[in-house]
Amino acid sequence: HVQLVESGGGSVQPGGSLRLSCEASGDFSLMYWMGWYRQAPGREREGVAHIDRNGVEAFADSVKGRATITRDNAKNTIFLQMNSLIPDDTGTYYCATDGRPFTARVAISSIFRYWGQGTQVTVS
Repeated sequence: HVQLVESGGGSVQPGGSLRLSCEASGDFSLMYWMGWYRQAPGREREGVAHIDRNGVEAFADSVKGRATITRDNAKNTIFLQMNSLIPDDTGTYYCATDGRPFTARVAISSIFRYWGQGTQVTVS
């Protein structure tokens, strides 16, 4: 079993920055990839940024150059730093993890198996 707890959401002005955190607990063999998805009202859930246990990263085209993802394996925590925020970044951000050893290209377009409850980010 896996538990994921997100923190750090809130309201941000356009051009601002945010930092989200996700702490994981449970069976760490199920956490090869960890990452972030987001979903805005009326839109499909999309992968934002993922990182595997070796530090390989994957980003959605919409956030490349604006997002940084880091992972602390000792603390089972990942962080998402996003800069130059735009209103389209608004949504509920979910932390997720999966034990499958995807390639980066497959990971960003896959749906991970284990999910947190989500944290709201509003850019306006």
